[in-house]
Amino acid sequence: MSGNLRMTLAQLNLLVGDVEGNTRRIIDSARQARDQYHADLVIFTELSLTGYPPEDLLFRPSLLDRVEEGLVSLCREVQGIEIVLGLPLRHDGKLYNAAVHVRDGKQAARYFKQILPNYAVFDEKRYFMPGDQSCVVDIKGVRAGLTVCEDIWEPGPALSAKQAGAQLLININASPFHIDKQGQRLRVLRERVAQAGLPIVYVNQVGGQDELVFDGQSLLINAQGAVDYRAPAFEEGLFNIQYHADTQTFMSESETAAADLQTDIESSLYAALVLGVRDYVVKNGFSGAVIGLSGGIDSALTLVIAVDALGAENVQAVMMPSRYTADMSLEDARWEAEALSVAYSELSIEATFNALLAALEKTFEGLEAETTEENMQARIRGTLLMAISNKSGRMLLTTGNKSEMAVGYATLYGDMAGGYAPLKDVYKTMVYRLAEYRNRISTHGREVIPQRVITRPPSAELAEDQKDEDSLPPYAILDSILAMFVEQDYSVQQIIEAGFEAETVRSVAGMVLRNEYKRRQSPPGVKVTQRAFGKDRRYPITSGYRCK
Repeated sequence: MSGNLRMTLAQLNLLVGDVEGNTRRIIDSARQARDQYHADLVIFTELSLTGYPPEDLLFRPSLLDRVEEGLVSLCREVQGIEIVLGLPLRHDGKLYNAAVHVRDGKQAARYFKQILPNYAVFDEKRYFMPGDQSCVVDIKGVRAGLTVCEDIWEPGPALSAKQAGAQLLININASPFHIDKQGQRLRVLRERVAQAGLPIVYVNQVGGQDELVFDGQSLLINAQGAVDYRAPAFEEGLFNIQYHADTQTFMSESETAAADLQTDIESSLYAALVLGVRDYVVKNGFSGAVIGLSGGIDSALTLVIAVDALGAENVQAVMMPSRYTADMSLEDARWEAEALSVAYSELSIEATFNALLAALEKTFEGLEAETTEENMQARIRGTLLMAISNKSGRMLLTTGNKSEMAVGYATLYGDMAGGYAPLKDVYKTMVYRLAEYRNRISTHGREVIPQRVITRPPSAELAEDQKDEDSLPPYAILDSILAMFVEQDYSVQQIIEAGFEAETVRSVAGMVLRNEYKRRQSPPGVKVTQRAFGKDRRYPITSGYRCK
């Protein structure tokens, strides 16, 4: 083994489908790594030319044509530095998830991903054929084995690369965030090091893409299984590393210090929500966000996330009181808007509600008032907010949380109206924790969510003296049941045996199954748990399945 290898880890936030734009960024980053950092090698992430995940765009031949053109441009415009990057590659009439090694303006080698994930949010067998060969390339005397993302989660590809003569593993990734994901990655990487006896360069993309958020946190694991460097979480950057071939260790040359593993759930979760909202709003071309404030904790937290993501000048808050809105709710909504310096207005829904009641008076004659009238209020608010969104060019953010969406405690075309749901995968109990966290880190010691918003009993305020717990179990109990039923697939009997009251468990499970039709019509939101509603959890709407 000879010498040292200077490499740059390109942890970039790319745009799915923008092959030309992504190619330009890759070329510019490679030139910077060469000219400014004097790197021998720059490493980009999985499917970096298309962005990840491109999904059914991969069925469009025009996209794949652009990928091939982008690779030609890269080879033509960047020389004097070796490059490893990911892209979809056509070969012998089949499509592969590939890593390509570029040297001196030519494709020196290519590797086809062997382990194709086909679970949770991943559908790679829908698009790609698996590879079956290792690829080991020589870079300044260091023999590096190329692997792609899921390859590192099983022992086979790493061991095959070792048998083919690899002295170092390069693993390019598009690995999305969820709570404790970085801990899982670290455990897996250490297992591979122990099995193959090789150090690992793990490069991960960063940024939000629809429901997914990629956290970066690229890692360098030496041959002893220790972390020599961890790139920052949720931040773009080019990070410069020197690999010492004789000791099989790494040393950072980047101005950015190695980041500690985030063990604080609230800080990493909050950062993921902010990045997810920012990228969804900005990448989809909206000028900012509109939020319906209620004086409750969900809308308060959503407002703060939006301000942190987009800037106060790009956020508009609207309070829409009714006959059931408490004075406290009005006061707290005004306080929140002032504390965050956002545009704020109040639009009473009372006249519109009265007009609708009058229009329906004969139709509803003799019928008791119930949830229909409550839903009418929510739908009036949804209509007003969507009108403001249309007129202003700002995206409406919905404020519902995972607990509510699980059991259908939300109104179709009402409080579910909007373009994105920041808290869609955040349980109510975690909403409280995030609110407390955001207050703790506020500048100048001023909280941004009033304490009484956190401590008061939650209410939809659609009826007199209404409380959430009139319709639902206490959130601490509800969230525990939901975590077992939704994320871990526990049966009703297993949850009961875990210590929960049988009638409550059956009621909650029934609500989850009955309300799939609502969730199917809800906006996307940031995935932060191991199983989110959306493409991560696919249940039929029409079903005879019953819980036992």
